[in-house]
Amino acid sequence: MLLIFDCDGVLVDSEPLSCRIDAEVLTECGVPYTAEEVARDFTGVSIKDQITRIEMERGIRLPDDFTERLNRTLFQRFETDLKPIDGVRDAILSLPFPRCVASSSIPERIALSLRVTGLADLFDNIFSSTQVARGKPAPDLFLHAASRMNTLPEECLVIEDSIAGVQAARAASMRVIGFVGGSHCGPGHAEKLRQAGAPVIIERMSDLPAAVSTSC
Repeated sequence: MLLIFDCDGVLVDSEPLSCRIDAEVLTECGVPYTAEEVARDFTGVSIKDQITRIEMERGIRLPDDFTERLNRTLFQRFETDLKPIDGVRDAILSLPFPRCVASSSIPERIALSLRVTGLADLFDNIFSSTQVARGKPAPDLFLHAASRMNTLPEECLVIEDSIAGVQAARAASMRVIGFVGGSHCGPGHAEKLRQAGAPVIIERMSDLPAAVSTSC
């Protein structure tokens, strides 16, 4: 069995920080957003798809350097403020299965996130939505990861914190565990993941080994 980990909100506790910065940069660009609105609308969604949705729904065009400005600010803050999800390293090391990361973030952000949180040595295989035509909730990224890891979709287990990610895993015909232990997960998030298709929900990474065993 192949374990496929999302990054933001599963391996690293980045969502509140990234949503806050995303909202700040959008507002600076003349498109007012709150961190709560960014979290509600774009958690688990690639930056490319976020820009497309904003421009379509707001009838505007974001500055050409929006992505560069956002990433520059994010990377600076990640270097000093980003933390791993509590207990994630021990949980991963206790699982005797091949593993990889499949994230909506760009490769540079994934690499930075894993490096500053001390998790980089745990993953030799990292996949980004920039490598596929469609991001989550489409299944493309997870199917790409499975193909590159020479594993059938039905032999994969995805660990996800977002509705889009759970939907992507289900669309790929993969099993999925919903994780609601990130600091961005408020009341009701577990039920949202369950409705999206995650039959098993955990709140702590210490519960991951048992959840994986149940899902096998």
